[in-house]
Amino acid sequence: MESLQKDVQEKLLTPRGGGKMLLLIIALSLVCVGLCVVGAVFEGAFIALFVVGILGFTACMICLAGLKVVAPNEAMVLMFFGKYYGTIAKDGFFWVNPFCTVYNPASIPTQEASAEPTVTTIGSLANAIQKSRRISLKAITLNNAKQKVNDEEGNPIEIGVVVVWRVINTAKAVFNVENYVSFISTQTDSAIRNIARSYPYDVSDAGDEKSLRGSSQEIANVLKEDLQKRVEYAGIEVMEARITHLAYAPEIAAAMLQRQQAKAIIVARQKIVEGAVGMVEMALDKLEKGGICELDAERKAQMVSNLLVVLCGNKDAQPIVNSGSIY
Repeated sequence: MESLQKDVQEKLLTPRGGGKMLLLIIALSLVCVGLCVVGAVFEGAFIALFVVGILGFTACMICLAGLKVVAPNEAMVLMFFGKYYGTIAKDGFFWVNPFCTVYNPASIPTQEASAEPTVTTIGSLANAIQKSRRISLKAITLNNAKQKVNDEEGNPIEIGVVVVWRVINTAKAVFNVENYVSFISTQTDSAIRNIARSYPYDVSDAGDEKSLRGSSQEIANVLKEDLQKRVEYAGIEVMEARITHLAYAPEIAAAMLQRQQAKAIIVARQKIVEGAVGMVEMALDKLEKGGICELDAERKAQMVSNLLVVLCGNKDAQPIVNSGSIY
């Protein structure tokens, strides 16, 4: 199928100024009107002037169709009887071949465009494009709606992405794909699913360095590169791609929250035990070096047990005062 696809190269035009051509058309139109008047007043031999005036005035009206206005950061793709004529990428008032037509298939309403879009900005963007056949070269923000996908571990998650893109090759955007706006929307959905399946939501027990939640910048760079490869065929440049929403799916959110809390408790307990062991070791060492008291192995074990209970317990310990001998 790729062999049947014709690769159209972008051709930038340098059209004539529209102001001078407009003045010329107005002047010729006035001359043609004068010829018509002369031909109508003086009949007979001057009837030919009337015919010439009518034909000239009709030609002037046709030439008016060649006047084009292009705003800054906009482009106009022109077709001449089914063939690519060129692109006007400069802003200003121009005159081109009046038989050239402005071509942009994205401006034609389709069944997909009329249906409810999966991307929040596709509807408003399609409406704006349909009002004009010009191609916008400005940076456009594509706010992808939240969608449910599975991460590397198979957990269902909700993820949303915002993509900033622009058209850099009008010929590819118009002729290589049917609708470049819908094309980048579909490719964004596909790229999100591909990236989500390649990374876990959070750092796994195996100690993976990259995760969707913990490595946002790295994931954004990978997403941008993957999406750029997908839309380069349509002459689109991806300027930025970032994750705007990331959460577990509602059906497992509660269970995953308990899992995260359990991990946090385990890590906190490990820190508490490490600190308590250090404090017990320091206490015994100071007691021995200071000569405050001498403890045998049994009493040391009892002191260690008591100190660990006091330091590692969730509640405040209730002390018991021994008024007699410890032996």
